[in-house]
Amino acid sequence: MTQTFRRISIVKGAVAGLALGAASLDLARAADAVLPFKASRVAPVFDWSGLYIGGHVGYGGGSFGPGTNPLPQQGIFFPSSITGLIGGYQAGYNLQLPNRWVLGVEADISFTSTLDRPKLVPAPFNTTSDHFGTARGRIGYAFGTVLPYVTGGAALARTRIDLNDAAGDIIGNKSRLHFGWVAGAGVEVAVGGNWTGKVEYNHIDFGARTFGLGDVPLPDVAVDPKIHTIKLGLNYRLWDTPPWMTGSTAIKPLALPESANWNVHGQTTLITQGYPSFRAPYQGPNSLPGAGRTRQTWTVGAFLGWRLWDGGELYFNPELAQGFGIGGTLGLAGFSNGEAQKGGAEYPDFRAQRYFFRQTFGLGGEREDVADAANQLPGKRDINRVTVTVGRFAVGDYFDGNSYAKDPRADFMNWAMWSSAAYDFPADLPGFTRGAVIELNRKDWAIRAGLFQVPSQPNSDVLTFKTGGAVVEFEERHTILNRPGKLRVGVFANRGNSANYRNTLGISAANPGVDINDIVPGERRERSKYGFYVNAEQQVATDVGIFARASWNDGQNEILSFTDIDRSVSGGVSIKGSYWGRSDDTIGLGGAINGLSGAHRDFLAAGGKGLLIGDGRLNYGTERILETYYALAFSKAFTFTADYQLITNPAYNADRGPVSIFSGRLHGEF
Repeated sequence: MTQTFRRISIVKGAVAGLALGAASLDLARAADAVLPFKASRVAPVFDWSGLYIGGHVGYGGGSFGPGTNPLPQQGIFFPSSITGLIGGYQAGYNLQLPNRWVLGVEADISFTSTLDRPKLVPAPFNTTSDHFGTARGRIGYAFGTVLPYVTGGAALARTRIDLNDAAGDIIGNKSRLHFGWVAGAGVEVAVGGNWTGKVEYNHIDFGARTFGLGDVPLPDVAVDPKIHTIKLGLNYRLWDTPPWMTGSTAIKPLALPESANWNVHGQTTLITQGYPSFRAPYQGPNSLPGAGRTRQTWTVGAFLGWRLWDGGELYFNPELAQGFGIGGTLGLAGFSNGEAQKGGAEYPDFRAQRYFFRQTFGLGGEREDVADAANQLPGKRDINRVTVTVGRFAVGDYFDGNSYAKDPRADFMNWAMWSSAAYDFPADLPGFTRGAVIELNRKDWAIRAGLFQVPSQPNSDVLTFKTGGAVVEFEERHTILNRPGKLRVGVFANRGNSANYRNTLGISAANPGVDINDIVPGERRERSKYGFYVNAEQQVATDVGIFARASWNDGQNEILSFTDIDRSVSGGVSIKGSYWGRSDDTIGLGGAINGLSGAHRDFLAAGGKGLLIGDGRLNYGTERILETYYALAFSKAFTFTADYQLITNPAYNADRGPVSIFSGRLHGEF
């Protein structure tokens, strides 16, 4: 917990620095631009002196040495490797001498990607590295706003050996720290305001350590990590002029203008969530444990946008995620933490969560202002327009939106509150997919449609276009008594590799000695799931809004991506704090009722396991959720939320619960 809060104390610069593509900015124009300045005895120059913080993304590769059975980490755009894509943050200090030589020191930490599951090779043990860091000196020569440099120093890494049983499941692990050295070179360029971008190569030799595996029938293993990395980074200087340079003869720093053609935003969210013990006469493999639990999740991410041309925009959102949902993100259909990912991690994992291209085609007529925001570049656009988006994103970025219940980082946390929960939207374990969306927008309505990759099987992190998912949504905008409101209606269909509940139950009845969950993998075929959702919001008074959702799917085949809900209704109210002199605060109160199809409930009653639930047996009752929160704004950047949820019949089981869940959430936006 303490370590997590330390991370938050440095995250303001770090989240902004998780960058890819900064080197592609219009550097020549930025280098030539100078803001007006007062007369000085010395001509203005760009001065690299000062403290900076920032972040980086990149790609690494190398070896742990012979016979170490490394785990392949996701490279996404590149081949899998012992690190895959990497991301992290750095801090440093530069001193520019009068002769233009720049001396500096920098420390950084990098986190590796998640496991590349399709390329996993079974072995008695596997080697991996969670994170590594360096502390380096830098020396370079400043050509105005361009700084080539060399760097070198000390390096540290943590490696881990996972011991596997015959089925490939982890039965234990051992870890070691390695101390070694690093050398490299790079070039850094001022790109506007206090921002600088860099590209850097490092060769890192961490030194060998021996893992003694004497407690299992395996020989000792020598792990000798040697890694090559290429990193793109973005730094933010905390001052333009060193504090000691205040005299009239001081060199005036060159002030580069900010550009409206790119932007950087960031966020960090820490959620601590727990519950006391509750009634649980029995539990199964996917049950919420009856004994009380407390867990934390933490995410930190950056939102980088770049305008390529008029109407053409490129976005990239790297993210680090750490922690687990209570109960391992199991045991509740309407799960209590919207930040909890199905694949939790003890140490931060790096993912390139979003990377997408957006083209907007204006159709003429009235225009509207576009504010500077995450994944949104400032400017103007036609209200009547067609927008095409292609890449990786979350389906909820474009569908099933709601002004009062949509963002678990800012409003309601429960999955059944911020989404139409019976919509099994296509997604990998952290909730993202790849695909395309097209939208036609008019002043009073919009229609949008999307086509997406679905997981290769239920709860898989592997996305495929062999099958797919589609959704069409119509949005109507209106006013009632001069108060704005919206109504959204969506229909969806997915086709994926899933088992049919009734077929599985039939095979189980004919083979009573076989566990029903062992039947499921062999019963999976390409099958469809379809349904609809209705989503409404309405302002009823100044700073007061209400919302409601209803959703349904056919419930005949396994859920692929989201959660075990076939029918759901939810609704609530959101009130801003202007009524008690706290205009940036928000209080929310809402509830949800979730249900299952007959086939789905019979499958669970027979001992089946779903994506998140499965108590081994089932005394069915609808899962009922009450949630209330108060979001207290500390400043424009930080908000603390106290949240309470009461869940009756958790996982639809009237024999268990109710459970009271208490949460604290700290959220920052920059």
